[in-house]
Parts: sequence; C-alpha cells; structure tokens
Amino acid sequence: MKQFHYWKNKRRGLTTAARAFRRNIAQIWPRLPVLSSPMMGRFSCVWQRGSAFAAFLRQTHPATGTVLKYSSTKAEPRLPRMDYQDAVCTLNTLQTNASALDQVRRERGHPQLQLQAMRGFLERAGLGVEDLDHLNIIHVTGTKGKGSTCAFTEKILRSYGFQTGFYSSPHLVQVRERIRINGQAISKELFTKYFWQVYGRLYETKDAHGGSMPAYFRFLTILAFHVFLQEKVDLAVVEVGIGGAYDCTNIIRRPWVCGISSLGIDHTSILGDTIEKIAWQKGGILKPGVPAFTVKQPEGPMTVLKERAKEIGCPLWVCPKLGEYPVDSGPLHLGLAGHHQHSNASLALQLSHSWLQRRCLPDDSLPSQCVTDHCKGVLPADGFNPSPNMVKGLADTEWPGRTQTLNHGPVTYFLDGAHTTRSMLACVQWFSEAAAQQERTAGGPVARVLLFNATGERDSAALLKLLVPCHFDFAVFCPNITEAIASCNAADQQNFNVSVENMLTRCLDNQRSWHLLNDHEEKPGADLLISRDTLPLVASGQRSETLVFPCILSALQWLSQGRDSILAHPDKRVIPVKPSVTAKAAPLRDAAGIHVLVTGSLHLVGGVLKHVDPSFAC
Repeated sequence: MKQFHYWKNKRRGLTTAARAFRRNIAQIWPRLPVLSSPMMGRFSCVWQRGSAFAAFLRQTHPATGTVLKYSSTKAEPRLPRMDYQDAVCTLNTLQTNASALDQVRRERGHPQLQLQAMRGFLERAGLGVEDLDHLNIIHVTGTKGKGSTCAFTEKILRSYGFQTGFYSSPHLVQVRERIRINGQAISKELFTKYFWQVYGRLYETKDAHGGSMPAYFRFLTILAFHVFLQEKVDLAVVEVGIGGAYDCTNIIRRPWVCGISSLGIDHTSILGDTIEKIAWQKGGILKPGVPAFTVKQPEGPMTVLKERAKEIGCPLWVCPKLGEYPVDSGPLHLGLAGHHQHSNASLALQLSHSWLQRRCLPDDSLPSQCVTDHCKGVLPADGFNPSPNMVKGLADTEWPGRTQTLNHGPVTYFLDGAHTTRSMLACVQWFSEAAAQQERTAGGPVARVLLFNATGERDSAALLKLLVPCHFDFAVFCPNITEAIASCNAADQQNFNVSVENMLTRCLDNQRSWHLLNDHEEKPGADLLISRDTLPLVASGQRSETLVFPCILSALQWLSQGRDSILAHPDKRVIPVKPSVTAKAAPLRDAAGIHVLVTGSLHLVGGVLKHVDPSFAC
C-alpha cells in the first residue's frame, strides 16, 4: 500500500497546484485588460488535463477489479502505462529549487556538505563517484557563454567521430533536451526508461534516509550520468548549473579538462555580490593537475582565478582571440551569430584540443602543451592551426535560443535568452545589426516588437534600459506560460516554485518600467545602435505601445496578426482580444515586415520556439 499512497499523495499535490493556479488567475485577472471576457473561462481550463497519476489510480485489474500498483525492484519500478508525461509530472514534484537555494546559502562555507549529500543520492541511485571517471568529462562553468562553449566543444569532438554526451540547462521546450547523445535530445522512450530506473532506486531507499529525495536539478544530474554510462559515450560535456564550487555537477572528481567562460554578475544571493566572489565560486571546478582554460577576464576576477589555480595545483591557460588562430582557408566561420561567440569558440577550441591530446589522438595539427604539475599559474594558450574537423565543428554548431533567427515570411523572430547585463548588451548589438541588415531589403517600413520577460532575482528595469535604443514600436510582456489551454507537453514547462500571480504581477511591473524608461528616452541620435535611415515605424519622440498578455501564445498571435502561417494553423486556438487591442495592431498589419526580438529569459524563448518552430512540436 505504500506505493499506492505515494501516487495518491502525488495526485493530490498536483491537483492542489492546479487549483492554486486558477485561484491566482482569478485574483490577477482584473488587472489584465487585453483579453475578451470569454477568455477567462478558457484560461480556467489550464492544467485541467491534470496528471496521468489520476488515470493510473483509476486503473483496475480486468479480472479482480483491484487497483494496480507497481512492484518495485532495484532495477526499476514497473508501472502500468507510465509514459513520458508521467515521468515529467513526477520529476516536477522535485521542484524544490527555492528551498535548495536557501540551503546553499546556509551552507556556503561548507561545500563538503553539499557534495556529501550529492554523493549519497548518487550511491542510492546505484552509482559511485568512481563510475564518473569513465565518462572522460569536459567540465565548463561561467556566467555568460558556457552553454554555447559546450555546444561548440561537443560538435567539434563529434566531428571526429566520437560518441558524445552533453548535459546542459535549462531546457527550452522539453526536459529531455538537457541530456543529449550525439547532439540530439534523448528520445522520450529512453528518458522514460532511465527516469524510472533512477527514480525507483531513490524512492525505495528514501525511508532509510529520512524521506529525502534529490531536488529537481540534482536528480537530472544523476540521471544524465546514468544515461551516459548506460549508453557508453566516449566523452561527456557537462555544463555547470549555478556557480561551480557548490554545484552538484562538481561531484566530478577527475575531469579531463575544465573551462571557464566569461564572468559577470548573476545569482548574487548564492554566489556573492561582487565579480571577485563569483570568480572564486566558478574556480571551484578546477582540479589538481587537470588542465583548465579561461577566456580573458577583467583584472579582479582574473586575479582570483589565478589564486584558485595556484591553491588547487591546476595549470590554467588564457585563450587567445579567435583571430589569432592561423587558418589557411580564411577567417573561422561560426554557426552561432554574434561577436560575443568568438571568445566561446576560442575556449571550445582549447578544450577540445586538450581533450584530444589526453586521448592521445595522433594529429599533426595538435601541438602539445605542458599539462604537468609543473605548469601552474596562468599562462597564455597558443593559437594553434585548427584541424579541418575543428573548423567544420565550429561552422556546424547549432544552439537554439541563442542569437537565433527564424524567418516566417513577413514575420522574423530574433531569439536570445539573454538575462544578465553583459549578455543583454551582446544581444542588443547582435539584434541591432541583424535586424538593420534585413530592414534595408524589406521593401517598406518594418515594425519592431519586443517580447520580454525576466525571472528570479534579475533586475528587469536594468535589462529593459539596455533595450530602449533598439527603438521598438511595441513592447509586449507575458509570463513564461506557453498557452492558456494545456497541451501535450505542458508538463515540461510547468514551474511550481513561482505563483501565477507573481509572474503576471512582474509583467505589469515590467510594463511600468518600460513606460518610465521611454518617458525619459532621449531623441534618436548618434548614440543609437542603428542609423536613422533604418529606424522602424515609431516617429521621433513617440512612446512605443505596451501590452501585457497572460500567456506566450496569446502574445504571439496578437503581434503576428495572422501573418505567420504556423501560428495561423487550425491547431492553434485563436485567443480573442478586445476590439481596442486589435485596433492597436494596425501598424503590424500594414508593415512590410514584423521583427520580433524575444529575450530576457530562456524559458520565454523556449515557449516561443514551442509555437513557432515545428522541430520542437510534441
């Protein structure tokens, strides 16, 4: 009966979450004037599908009429009809990130407690830290660009014919995107299979450990290690979650090489309120005698990294600029757009280069570098001649949601999940150049639309201030709720740690910030990142229109005005809005093109991709 009561309680918890969702919507709804009255009834249907646990509990044996329950074994729980969505719903019950982060703050001075807990969960799942030594891991941290660096690195080594594993976060649409084999998210079948194996082992041992279960990110990290070992990858590229020293991925004791991308201010409540404190945390992934590489950092954090490397006994190199790599065929071409990707690509070249050296792959284009214990401190890395596989890997790298452009006829989406000051500056530069280039050949006026949201402790007003010079015709705000009517993979994007009321209230705050910023906006001039002759529809000095929508789909349908064939598909339910809101969209209907910048949150970008990119369809 223990298993029965577990699933019953699970169902009760998810039902409570759905009720809270509807209650919060009812409280906040009067403040959202965008939608027509029938929409309230539709929105109340969110999550009505509920959990498949309810169906599971109702299943009876056809002969006896008794409720079915799984027989737990150390291999995996045997659950009738427990499919991918049921696995994701169960995973979501581990969303205790807020309490986990509080624990990090309390134990900041005792990282061994964090890693000891992770080691315990790993052992309960049937793995040991020594098992991870067989994964030939490349471990990467940083504030900005660590995901792109990992993507470049993985693609380069896959170009050599190695079978790669890649663990990253967060996911854009489906959680299985976090765990990749040979560049592809693992299938729903594999995710489901391995999920229940790991979850079953942890659940059946929880009573002997005070009822403890790993939090969401910890569980996925264990699951990734399990998948990579079972699938026998040649190497695993592992992206740090938050920080480094106390991150659960830092249970890795023998990586083959470590990387640190550009450092900046983020997660200050956990990592510290200065870039030097953050650098100390990031440097925590360095290991004795293991080669490590970093991009050029400001003097303060660079000094900290140097001290950390010396203290740990780790050889640390600083990557050269991308232009310092001698290439016979001309400048290196990158599959990811933006000048800020150059440093990420250089770091990836050094990481893959070092890994290949340690793998003892014969390649004349890979000059040897000292990796002995005698090479400590910080040294400049050589700009070697990249091999053809490296050149191809950089050019073929794809990393959705980061400086990504999607053209849908007259509607063009510019997607970048920038959520820090430095990454937003890079996003603004990329968007200004990319959009202006397309506007010059548009054949008429182009409307610019900002679709924005930010989450967590981030300073939305500071991020929005950086976006003002892009001169948007419309600023649209919505929470990271994909749609008002639950869909087949809605569970992947549910977040039980933040109430819907808080999400919508923050959108309204963002709208007010945008109004204030534009009231004080200087007239267009030389300081704009785009020239006068490429400015979009808004006249000089005019304040852009702002709107708040309750979900991503409603915002997309309004700003595209039926001009995106994918959003106009019959499968996409058209969400009605008030006539006054429809009237505001006349410039969007009349423009030669619509340029939409989606930024502020990777979760927002993921929700947009779910609707506009067929490859992310469930």
